Amino acid sequence: MRRTPLLPLALLALPLALTSPSAHAEDGFLSRLRHQDLLISTVPENGDQNPYAIVIAPVSAGKVQKNDVLVDDFNDKANLQGRGSTILGYRPGQSEPYVFTSLPKDLAGCPGGVGLTTAMTMLSTGYVIVGSLPSKDGTTATKGQGCLIVLDAEGKVAAIWQDPKINGPWGNMALREDGDHALLFVSNTGFDVGAPSDNAPVVPKATVLRLTLRLHHGAPPVIENETVIADGFGEKADKDVFIIGPTGLALDADGTLYVADALGNRITAIEEATTRATSAGTGREITRDGFLKRPLALAFSPEHHLITTNALDGEAVEIDPQSGRQLGTLWLDKDPAQNPPGSGDLFGLAVREDGKGLYYVEDDKNTLMLAH
Repeated sequence: MRRTPLLPLALLALPLALTSPSAHAEDGFLSRLRHQDLLISTVPENGDQNPYAIVIAPVSAGKVQKNDVLVDDFNDKANLQGRGSTILGYRPGQSEPYVFTSLPKDLAGCPGGVGLTTAMTMLSTGYVIVGSLPSKDGTTATKGQGCLIVLDAEGKVAAIWQDPKINGPWGNMALREDGDHALLFVSNTGFDVGAPSDNAPVVPKATVLRLTLRLHHGAPPVIENETVIADGFGEKADKDVFIIGPTGLALDADGTLYVADALGNRITAIEEATTRATSAGTGREITRDGFLKRPLALAFSPEHHLITTNALDGEAVEIDPQSGRQLGTLWLDKDPAQNPPGSGDLFGLAVREDGKGLYYVEDDKNTLMLAH
């Protein structure tokens, strides 16, 4: 999303305000989060902004230590969307981030160049996979097909995956590893999306793609198979937020993949996502509307509840995936500059490795935050 002016670095030293659970909150993960800590500015020296993806490192490798938090930027220093090319690393306890990678915007082999999205993960082998949905002018009028970029643990490009089924990789990835293989899930929102306008149509062509990867220690992963396991989700060009489509993905232990369908304002479930050979369409609806206000990222809480962020206000929502009950909300961002407060400010999120906090980004201030 196009953002307000950058947060001055001097503000990082100011005392932080407390937050409190919404009046709607029941006993659950969100109801225990009482404080907000501002961790780092996500603006590197090249001026990239608009933080999107959040990934907690599962291993130590190269520049990265286990439990570091990787954050990427979707906008460049001119605040043009689909032009961000930087991934920063935050090491818990340190006040300054490090640059994991800064990619060339015209990266060869990636159709349209680089615009890093919420599609990012890190493998146990130390390789990082990140999606690109690029633009030349900050709008979908010049959108490229994009690609998936594989980076080694030093942040260097190790492989680029482009394919007709990879078109605008957008939503936060879900991952399952098993020995020398992994299953990687990513939503794609670039099919037949045109220029933004006041009457841009909803195109029912967004997909969820499953990639079967062969893992090699000391070498980048290789795609062995790819299957579209869900399709028909709505996607739409937007003047303010570039593109709207399915964003959050969360994989359950039983092989069910939960999808945050932004335009449908709902959460759906794709059964047998790890094994199915055909598309389940948009899957089985779990919950819709209520506290949901265009849901974005998804993550599991320690109670095995789904946590999502809203695009149209500054709240997170907690959901029981078995019953579909929306258990409560928590205001993460009450910035009154947006209407409703915090609207458009949230995107990626990740539950802290000890289960006692929630990492999230505030796009309006270009910061990585911790609620605990």
